[in-house]
Amino acid sequence: MTEKVKFELAYLLKTSPKILENMISTPSGLSEWFANDVNIKDDIYTFYWDGSQEKARLISGKSNGKTKFQWINDEEEGNSCYFEMGLEIDPLTKSVVMHVTDFAYNDEIEEAQMLWEQQINDLKRVLGA
Repeated sequence: MTEKVKFELAYLLKTSPKILENMISTPSGLSEWFANDVNIKDDIYTFYWDGSQEKARLISGKSNGKTKFQWINDEEEGNSCYFEMGLEIDPLTKSVVMHVTDFAYNDEIEEAQMLWEQQINDLKRVLGA
């Protein structure tokens, strides 16, 4: 089995950091753009998409402008893979940049990046940005 490869993306978003932090760290915020529905129990988030579900453990987040999850499937397989969404304020323009870090197999990186593009487009639509 080949190892997953880390990739990083960045998106300029026209919104306030406080609103965006809520969108990446709360079940209600995530269910507006990332998944059809999101539930949380303890530190396990359950993401629902069109009849399927995936569970992820919240590794860190909510207070530092970054939210980091590890899919339970990866955890059970002993992978140290995760996905992280973080915010940065551009010091010159005061614009908010959202950084995404994720992992995928080499032959799935392009597909994973396109999925993030779609997710971010949904986020921009929800934000009106």
